[in-house]
Amino acid sequence: MGRPVNLFATLDQAAARFGDRGAVFRGEEQLHTWNQLRDRALRLAASLRRTYAPGQRIAIASENRAEIVELFYAVWAAECVVVPVNFKLHPREMVQIIEDSSAATVFASPKIAAELTPQSPVVVELIGGPDYEQLFTASPLAPPSTDPSTLAWLFYTSGTTGRSKGAMLSHRNLTAMTVAHLADIDSPDENCSLLHAAPMSHGSGLYIAPYVLRGARQVVPASGAFDPDEFLDLCASHSGSSAFLAPTMIQRLVGTGRHAPAALRTIVYGGGPMYVDGLKKAMAAFGPIFAQIYGQGESPMTITGLRRADHESDDDAILGSVGTARSGVEVAVLGEDGTPVESGQIGEIVCRGDVVMSGYWNNPDATRDTLKHGWLYTGDMGSFDQQGFLTLRDRSKDVVISGGSNIYPREVEEALLEHPGVAEACVVGAPDPEWGEVVVAFIVGSADDAELDAHLLDRIARFKRPKRYVLVDDLPKNSYGKVLKRELRARLG
Repeated sequence: MGRPVNLFATLDQAAARFGDRGAVFRGEEQLHTWNQLRDRALRLAASLRRTYAPGQRIAIASENRAEIVELFYAVWAAECVVVPVNFKLHPREMVQIIEDSSAATVFASPKIAAELTPQSPVVVELIGGPDYEQLFTASPLAPPSTDPSTLAWLFYTSGTTGRSKGAMLSHRNLTAMTVAHLADIDSPDENCSLLHAAPMSHGSGLYIAPYVLRGARQVVPASGAFDPDEFLDLCASHSGSSAFLAPTMIQRLVGTGRHAPAALRTIVYGGGPMYVDGLKKAMAAFGPIFAQIYGQGESPMTITGLRRADHESDDDAILGSVGTARSGVEVAVLGEDGTPVESGQIGEIVCRGDVVMSGYWNNPDATRDTLKHGWLYTGDMGSFDQQGFLTLRDRSKDVVISGGSNIYPREVEEALLEHPGVAEACVVGAPDPEWGEVVVAFIVGSADDAELDAHLLDRIARFKRPKRYVLVDDLPKNSYGKVLKRELRARLG
């Protein structure tokens, strides 16, 4: 009998088939072949197992770095759980995730470690450097035999309260995501490359597995960030390049005025609204290389998809949709009575399949609210057309998606209300041609913009701060005292 498959098997297969080919690159520099990557992951796994038992959570807080690839596979080989932390978060927010997950340790980049160490409740291990390299001197661990239902990744996504919730993703969930990506969205081979321009703690990191399975090289920009010119230069130097980008990143690529290098084969976009006009401009600049995904951390990257062929449509309704149900995923739109609505009617989007999480980590109440009758309730509102294309209509949750990042109004409002010059606060999203949406705060009080910016800088991540403050005499409310956010949005035009 063969051993059960966990995500480490994707690296095992790539090393067996393409062992001496380049696997991990920093910019144009090759760091490891597939054989070397496998060996490093198993040695690091052996060091982890000396201290951490199977099932323990290992947090990773870093800008994009080549070491993240080996860290993921080492954690899975040690039968532990990867807990990627968004490096854009405020250290206080990172600590919340570390504490909620009961992480045993945190691997952090030098920059993040300097900010995190004074507040971290657990030891912070520095990525890179002599101590980190010492972990690779252990004898390699034998490849693991893991039940596919075992937890592999805690994907932290903020709830409507702003407190992070850990979506529990098993090896089976992420294998289903991997298969669906290769079936629906992109079909790389060993002559292809995945460029990590978006954060590896989220979408770009989730896509490591399908590209590793096919032997496609992992390329991390030397800057560790997204620079449009650097990205296009790397596309030109790495064959068959693919990347996951937020819509705002695509707009920045278009803004360079450069044409797509011949080696750029696929850009997968998602994580926020991509307006039809912007999409048409991107296709005019770079050609028919785009695919869209709609998903959530709870059903990672995989609910519906607008395939490359769909982008060739001259129907704006299709271009404005989020595509059709993904392979292995059943998607429905339900009315208030919990039954499917007819084509064209708006309801809540739900889905089910092997890709859907088992629940939220240590949060049974949120799990019950989200997983009902075998369905994942997304909180998003939408409608199907007669061809099965899903269009997002509104969000039942108040999340603002700006530049591909989720920002939850209540979290910002609560931070604002800690300022003595703020009596009331209400945060909404306003459409923005560059960011998709930007955060606007309506304030009852006397504080000025500079005071509020400085106040928030000590409390929440920089990207969550409002782009604009509007002082008002009072907030519009209904008879129950609930603020009428729709009315505030209308004031913004």
